[in-house]
Amino acid sequence: MTSSTLLLRGGTLVNEGEAYVADILIKGDRIERIDSSISYPAGRVLSLEGKYVLPGIIDSHVHFREPGLEHKGTILSETRAAVAGGITSFMEMPNTDPSCTTLERWKKKNEIASHSSLANYAFYMGATSSNIDLLSGMDSRSLCGVKLFAGSSTGDLLIDDPVLWERLMDQVPFLIAVHSESESRIRSRERIYRKRYGRGLDFRMHMDIRDRISCFETSKELISIAESCGSRLHILHLSTAEECSLFNTGPVEKKRISSEVCLHHLWFSDEDYTLKGGLIKVNPSVKTERDRDALWQALRDDRIDIVSSDHAPHTWAEKQGDYFSCPSGIPSVGHTLIGMLSVPEEKRLSIEEIVNKMSQNPARLFHMNERGFLREGYFADLVVVDPDRSFTLDKEDLYSSCAWSPWEGTRFEAQVLHTIVSGHLVFSEGRFDESRKGMALSFQPL
Repeated sequence: MTSSTLLLRGGTLVNEGEAYVADILIKGDRIERIDSSISYPAGRVLSLEGKYVLPGIIDSHVHFREPGLEHKGTILSETRAAVAGGITSFMEMPNTDPSCTTLERWKKKNEIASHSSLANYAFYMGATSSNIDLLSGMDSRSLCGVKLFAGSSTGDLLIDDPVLWERLMDQVPFLIAVHSESESRIRSRERIYRKRYGRGLDFRMHMDIRDRISCFETSKELISIAESCGSRLHILHLSTAEECSLFNTGPVEKKRISSEVCLHHLWFSDEDYTLKGGLIKVNPSVKTERDRDALWQALRDDRIDIVSSDHAPHTWAEKQGDYFSCPSGIPSVGHTLIGMLSVPEEKRLSIEEIVNKMSQNPARLFHMNERGFLREGYFADLVVVDPDRSFTLDKEDLYSSCAWSPWEGTRFEAQVLHTIVSGHLVFSEGRFDESRKGMALSFQPL
């Protein structure tokens, strides 16, 4: 599938709020030309009449597990799933083993990705109580952001002291992405429920232990501190109606406080715990239909800025435990785009809005260089989607190493046909070409 030139002919380009039929000529790793009709002896031509041609999806929130947790997934295995789902660039979180909290560990992740990632890549640094000085001196051109776990995590990544939150926001000149839950409230409620129900605790009670107050009060306090420090704060995976009221509408490039929602909080509700059980145990928890509806409304009116996956694979065996032994997390990079294209009509965003929330706003929000848009001279990151090819998700469609999905058996209304990463046709009609790897992402200073 590799060639130095690639011509995409007759597809419907969706870009910067418009949809129109045009050709795209790709030379090397860049978009050479976009025009209504291009005649060029390209090395390969794809005829795409009736198909959508989108900027590649930028997923700013994934957990790919390497190093240290390779039994759950590797950068290679999870980027297979990602590119099959139309994701061309990802930003990976620091809670691997060991946690990515030192410059040496961050460089090691980048080295692994340079040899194995099929998508373009960047890695967060994790904030701890002892590495704030290190974070403040990192290179802004290659670090996508700093991850703050205000609620439960692994290793030494938890910071639940508002004094340290303020120090971090005051000293670190990067986007600070936050997992926003109250650690003390979660621990207190978990003790109560463990004593009351023991190992027979129902998975639906996950939203009572990790409840809406835990999310709202923590997000409210974090935003107040960020505003007083003038820092760049990004609240991850919103899950409650109340949190939506904390954010302003408007273009993301003008915001200092931004937010994200994930497919599972837009798709599932507490009614799904009966059938799905631990398969939809995530942090923060899936909550009520009222919360889900409020998240959709906040996404439409631009209080929520981007859609990400929070892809977090665990093995099938790990997910079969009781409530207290079942880890939180869902594998979802393969389904985030097609899921957004397949929600019920009354909820669904337009294709232009989906591209904005999943490609262009992430590029704007992270000040990413030359990606996220279909523009001449930009890197050629694209995904081709057939909007009329519906299919039922089976195990053979699962490329993530863990080989399960809470969406298995779901009828999706669209399918990813081709994914192009930095000019390379890495995925085409179910086949991978792993002869080239993705590139390290670069960023402009905030």
